[in-house]
Amino acid sequence: MTKRKGLILLATMLLLVVAVPAFAAAPAAQEDAASPVNQWFSNTRTWIFITAGFAMAIASSMCGTAQGKAVIAACEGIARNPSGGALIRGSLIIGLVLIESLAIYTLLVALLLIFAA
Repeated sequence: MTKRKGLILLATMLLLVVAVPAFAAAPAAQEDAASPVNQWFSNTRTWIFITAGFAMAIASSMCGTAQGKAVIAACEGIARNPSGGALIRGSLIIGLVLIESLAIYTLLVALLLIFAA
């Protein structure tokens, strides 16, 4: 990742963190709080479902990207040095297992959030 992309990512994440209190504001009027939409969004369990879904989506997309890059690097390594194919293949499998464990751990945390709340 280039320095510019890193700064843009950092600025975006900082902006999202700063914007969170704006969404946590209380309803402006009492009649708005009684509407079914506000009651649905004020339910903590609903936000747990939404958060768990987003966590799994982000973890799955990052795992897919990382696995794709790992396979590309392994194929390039085997193409450059065919005699080291067995060692590269073994390292690739261990790496893919560790990458996939991220998605499994995220699923476990999401399920704990859903069923423990």
